[in-house]
Amino acid sequence: MGVERGATLALRSGHSVAMAHAPEPDPATGDLGDERPRWDNKAQYLLSCIGFAVGLGNIWRFPYLCQTYGGGAFLVPYVIALIFEGIPLFHVELAVGQRLRKGSIGVWTAISPYLGGLGLGCVMLSFLVSLYYNTILTWVLWYFLNSFQHPLPWSSCPPDLNRTGFVEECQGSSAVSYFWYRQTLNITADINDSGSIQWRLLICLAACWAVVYMCVIRGIETTGKAIYFTASFPYLILTIFLIRGLTLPGATEGLIYLFTPNMQILQNPRVWLDAATQIFFSLSLAFGGHIAFASYNSPRNNCRKDAVVIALVNSMTSLYASIAVFSILGFKATNSYEHCLDRNILSLINEFDFPEQSISRDDYPAVLRHLTTTQPRRVARLPLKVCHLEDFLDKSASGPGLAFIVFTEAVLHMPGAPVWAVLFFGMLFTLGLSSMFGNMEAVITPMLDRGFLPRWVPKEALTGLVCLTCFLSATCFTLQSGNYWLEIFDNFAAPLNLLIFAFLEVVGVVYVYGMKRFCDDIAWMTGRQPSPYWRLTWRVISPLLLLTIFVAYVTLLAQKPLSYKAWNPQYELFPSRQEKLYPGWVCAACVLLSLFPMLWVPMAALAQLLTRWKRMWRDRDLRPDTDTR
Repeated sequence: MGVERGATLALRSGHSVAMAHAPEPDPATGDLGDERPRWDNKAQYLLSCIGFAVGLGNIWRFPYLCQTYGGGAFLVPYVIALIFEGIPLFHVELAVGQRLRKGSIGVWTAISPYLGGLGLGCVMLSFLVSLYYNTILTWVLWYFLNSFQHPLPWSSCPPDLNRTGFVEECQGSSAVSYFWYRQTLNITADINDSGSIQWRLLICLAACWAVVYMCVIRGIETTGKAIYFTASFPYLILTIFLIRGLTLPGATEGLIYLFTPNMQILQNPRVWLDAATQIFFSLSLAFGGHIAFASYNSPRNNCRKDAVVIALVNSMTSLYASIAVFSILGFKATNSYEHCLDRNILSLINEFDFPEQSISRDDYPAVLRHLTTTQPRRVARLPLKVCHLEDFLDKSASGPGLAFIVFTEAVLHMPGAPVWAVLFFGMLFTLGLSSMFGNMEAVITPMLDRGFLPRWVPKEALTGLVCLTCFLSATCFTLQSGNYWLEIFDNFAAPLNLLIFAFLEVVGVVYVYGMKRFCDDIAWMTGRQPSPYWRLTWRVISPLLLLTIFVAYVTLLAQKPLSYKAWNPQYELFPSRQEKLYPGWVCAACVLLSLFPMLWVPMAALAQLLTRWKRMWRDRDLRPDTDTR
């Protein structure tokens, strides 16, 4: 039965399987290898991997890092991390999945029974990430549905109960922030206050999981069809936003601010750490999704070329998105800067009885200097704001803050705002949906391979059971405190686990399975032995780089207490978010969340060791005592 039978024998004997010596499945035998589904064409596979890798982080994380860390200077550590960390690890995952034609649990168990927990950890991690990732799509869907209005509901503050003014919380912050924190999340002021379930979000969450289920119901047979739209639509919308953004006033200033290099920033170790982790998470390494996707390939597919192409497309998408995003944000900053000047000019005109429109924006600095010199007391009494374009460009954000606050405010100033809002949130939804395909395949494929349910139970039932479990587990994010818990999941569920899993992956392949055997497998699949670049990165550079990132990441976590930023209208510095320390029980939850997926690795290895010892003792008891003969 080819590779599958070899893996079964390995599990029984307690020894790793040599992929290089596993016979190619015979199409005529009708074995498990032949029963496995395959992609209809190469485009389906490439689009699925690109859709999984290119996610929301490419839109709202990479541009923020570029702008924060010296613009174009950030690309230096980013490219270095891509070459020596991202692409080599990506190649490993595609190669082992394609050659063994199994999900993550089957692959790592076949390489060594003691690494079976690595596959279990990947499944658990993908499950946890799916919970909060689809919750973000819930928020996107809510905004998408609210975008079919004119004017947009976040364009102005709602009236108070007496209808004599506006809601105080909204006036104290902004209409955009109020719609996000109060009308969407209805967020509590403290994580200890769970609040109640927000039914509108619960309904949207159910709708999102229903969409995911319909798309993954039959595995790659259905996702392969949906991916044509979900992977290509975001590029179309990004292009539309790019063209529109470049025609807006202030776009040039935004792009100059984004990419102006500050090479001195490279002396900051945090820049290198963030560049390495961005590459790592952007490619969706160590989740198991790429292993699952590659397992449906032809064994003779050129996985080396795929790894390079997909990684480069992912990185170029990040750059492409940065240009589109910051052209819009440059327009927003210019608009805010001009409004700031206009308010100051109006104050001067009213105070000094100047004729209307007598002071232009270009003349304002000179007029202000003259008045400050001649009548300083009258000028000092005025509520003048300090207006600098750079200050408004600095007010960028990453994560949901970029999508639901900064960008939604920018859309308000664009002609035809509802149309742009619909396009933007439609793009985010399809972008996240294609990433969810990979997350769900990382969970479902290993379960199918391991026979989680009897063979007579259809795949659709298993998929439905997984999606239903995810939906019920994710309802905690629809509480009023749900946003705080989503941030906890985002910060603690994935980072440390992914670093450890990736380190174990490359060490397991190179040092447990063997570099020579692995290179022979790649030669069998691609027709060429890996070059010295691949061998050196797999054997030395990538493991050391991952170990360094892990140590640096843990060190940064240990340097400051765990805290979060709460939205509290009673806070004296409101609308700034109030920083609070996590209570002890939440800190314990953070630690548990960080350790839970990785604990499967030692637990599975210990179970395998105990099983082997038990078998050895049983065999010894059954063996005749030769000394008494």
